[in-house]
Amino acid sequence: MSIARIIKPQGRRGEVAAELLTDFPGRFAERKHVHLLLKSGQWRGQLSGFEIEDFWPHKGRMILKFRGVDSISDAEKLAGAEVQIERGQRAPLEGNAAYAGDLVGCAVVEVGRETPRQLGVIDDVLAGAGEAPLLVVKSGSRELLVPFAEEFLRKMDVGGRRIEVALPEGLLALDAPLSAAEKQEQHRGAETKGKRKKEKGKS
Repeated sequence: MSIARIIKPQGRRGEVAAELLTDFPGRFAERKHVHLLLKSGQWRGQLSGFEIEDFWPHKGRMILKFRGVDSISDAEKLAGAEVQIERGQRAPLEGNAAYAGDLVGCAVVEVGRETPRQLGVIDDVLAGAGEAPLLVVKSGSRELLVPFAEEFLRKMDVGGRRIEVALPEGLLALDAPLSAAEKQEQHRGAETKGKRKKEKGKS
């Protein structure tokens, strides 16, 4: 599970600035040993792990100092890496809260209508776009953005890989990008309108 993403070096002694991916920043004191997943997809410290020597908040980010990373050049190699912990180190959640990594791969079903409709499968979770995170739900080439808000959530079964939501009428129509077929149809409609205008101009 990722708890932070390293953005850039910060300081001259190997410190790095990291974007937080956790709601429990205070638990860094308990998470001294972590793994780093590099931007290339390779692991650093998969066996022995990295040890966090020190950490402190700074301008909305977390500054981390790893043991053995003692220069700017060492820190630059870690840019883009994700700081990860074992599942057993995760803080317990209450109510309908869930970890983003557990939501990915779950099917999203819209209920509250005559026939439940499967919207697709969660591909990603976007935070910081508003009061509630956004579920990036994909079905073929179509991508929907569904607010992961308490008011819309009806049932969450992470173990069964199924999330049920009841959404206001028109919400998906506003946020959903057009599919390839819809774009073609829209393009044909625009061409037809253009021809009609030309014909009116000639007459």
